[in-house]
Amino acid sequence: MTDITTVADGYLSGLATLDPEAAEAAGRTPQWRLADLSPDGFDARVELARVTATAVTTATVTVPAERALAGALADRLASEVALHDAGFTTRLLAPLATPVHLARQVFDNLPRTTVDDWAVVADHLHRLPTTLDQYAATLRRSAGRGQVAARRQVLTVADQCAAWVDTDFFGGLVAGHRGGPLAGRLAEGVRRATAATAGFATFLRTDLAPAATDTDGVGRDLYQVTARAFLGATVDLDELYEYGWAELSRTAAELRAAAAACGHPDVAAARTALDADPDGRVPVGPALEEWLTRRTALTTDLLDGTHFDIPAATRRVVCRISPATSGVMYYTPPDARLTRPGGIWWSVPPGESTVPVWRHVGTLCHEGLPGHHLQHAITLTTADLHPWQRTLCQVHGYAEGWAHYAERLADELGLYAGPAERLGMLDGQMWRAARVVVDLGLHLDLPIPAGNGFTDASRWSHPVAVDLLTRVAGLDAATARFEVDRYLGWPAQALAFKVGARLWQQARQDAERRAGAAFDRKRFHHTALALGPMGLDPLRDRLAETFRPAADPLDRK
Repeated sequence: MTDITTVADGYLSGLATLDPEAAEAAGRTPQWRLADLSPDGFDARVELARVTATAVTTATVTVPAERALAGALADRLASEVALHDAGFTTRLLAPLATPVHLARQVFDNLPRTTVDDWAVVADHLHRLPTTLDQYAATLRRSAGRGQVAARRQVLTVADQCAAWVDTDFFGGLVAGHRGGPLAGRLAEGVRRATAATAGFATFLRTDLAPAATDTDGVGRDLYQVTARAFLGATVDLDELYEYGWAELSRTAAELRAAAAACGHPDVAAARTALDADPDGRVPVGPALEEWLTRRTALTTDLLDGTHFDIPAATRRVVCRISPATSGVMYYTPPDARLTRPGGIWWSVPPGESTVPVWRHVGTLCHEGLPGHHLQHAITLTTADLHPWQRTLCQVHGYAEGWAHYAERLADELGLYAGPAERLGMLDGQMWRAARVVVDLGLHLDLPIPAGNGFTDASRWSHPVAVDLLTRVAGLDAATARFEVDRYLGWPAQALAFKVGARLWQQARQDAERRAGAAFDRKRFHHTALALGPMGLDPLRDRLAETFRPAADPLDRK
């Protein structure tokens, strides 16, 4: 018999030879921040997962922290194997956070200050063609097995790669270099990285797209696998579809009240008036970065010491406008050693010169504080967590669920400056509710209930989904199309936000009911987050154990 910590140590050690993030978590300095995306690399990672999953079943577990680690590890290993065996992992192409995007995002986080920093940038620019060739080989092998993403996903990623080339992403990356002995190597690296990205786009269009299907939905069998993996929970898909429609109706009523508080007769009129107000718009560029930085610093000061204890090493958050033009705000966590701060990135849609910031404060709370950044800050500084769980255990239902819950929590804590920002937050809540019905409806080909109050369509299609998002959540058409493409490429990931937030809220309500007047909101949040990332099923078990009634027999043992 081996204890669970030893099993986790062995898994992390093995993974550190295969993955740069795992190497950092293990205290090593990886040669490359770019992961091995070759067929052999994927095979090695899933084989390690299979072997470790077997070891977990016989490992000894004695204390609560070990139970949390065992539950998290067993859930993630099972999900990794299931996704690989279903062919999902090795065919993945979607508009956001696929291996292609993660390779590009490596360059966002590479320091560019010292000569040594620039040398690392140059090395990675020269390495990127190999990384893209590796993933092309993996996609070819999967296609040979009949496992190809839908044509829409293939062409969307090809278009994104072409956009990085057209906007000279890599050239812009090194624009801050002031010359010197590395200038030539950097210039050649930019040329190679740009050419490789263009070549990968051509490969997708000419080689992979002809083998892809025009059917966007993945069907119930694969959806069950991806839902289990993204949530870390077994769920009733039909019940969630009904829940999503109910959430749309409930949130729509809140939106109408918020519009009235803004002095407008309906939600559409409120959005139009607020967007037209020049005082509520910020120019794209340095002014928008300054707004992000100032608002994040203000939120940090309001929360720290009062509602949360934010670790000093994680107080700084870098806010940047990303040269990528996907139209989303996203977060990158600090590295395992906390040498690089967390970052909030805003990739503004092309053609936008100013942004109505009232719409985005809720998203900023989601990505920064009290959302993703706070969760990572506590996770990364909780010494009792195993390094694997602290930095590598990634569960969308846990992380996105917390961040979506944090949008409402921000309202509860008074972080929205007036009814306009609150209306923007509610638009985000409406958006996440719409995600549930759109995602399930498109992938499972579910009927649209008659008289739902949001669409007259009876069946789902890409245009119907885009129309719903633009009308009920106030998204512009370009963002709505991006979102629907994203849901189609990541079946069930869209559930993580609303379903995860539902569990966090239920867990808090259970703890409040048990504690009564003694309930301490600050303690609940810190204790819950300090359990570390895990699937929603093991999280539910751990929260029930942690916040059990005082008279529970376990307390007498």
